[in-house]
Amino acid sequence: MEIVLEILKYTIPSVVIFVGMYFILNSFLDSEERKRELKYRTDNYKLITPAKLQAFERLILFLERINLSNLVMRTYVNGMTAKALQSKMHAAIREEYEHNIALQLYIPSQAWKMVKSSKEETIKVINNCADQLNDDASGLELSQFILELVGQVETTPTEIAIEALKNEVNKVF
Repeated sequence: MEIVLEILKYTIPSVVIFVGMYFILNSFLDSEERKRELKYRTDNYKLITPAKLQAFERLILFLERINLSNLVMRTYVNGMTAKALQSKMHAAIREEYEHNIALQLYIPSQAWKMVKSSKEETIKVINNCADQLNDDASGLELSQFILELVGQVETTPTEIAIEALKNEVNKVF
């Protein structure tokens, strides 16, 4: 019996110290893990923020480039037929879109839907204008028709999408 009491005299304090150290060490390791995670998030935020901002900038540039007025001025060449101009504008939009498609990774889904919708609406306007002209119409006629239509509309699909992107940037930053 006396031996058991001697053993308990040494083991009980050891167990108490071990349990106390376990909880202290566990708390310390949890705290260090939280610090590491916070540093990782902060460093990641510092890297991602410029990429996100650049994505918004590039998408606004994309929208400006597919704006009907800018697109007509950039793609029209003297002597073109309306079908050739229509085809060249489609190719320009498709090329710009494919060049910027990966940017959807950095922007909210709703903003990307606005960009995509703007592209599709721009293509629809081009097609509708081309369909209303004769088959032998010149590119000049198509470009004038598109520019007149743009002049009659208060806001184009690209302008709406640009405003949406600006609002997103203001929310995020």
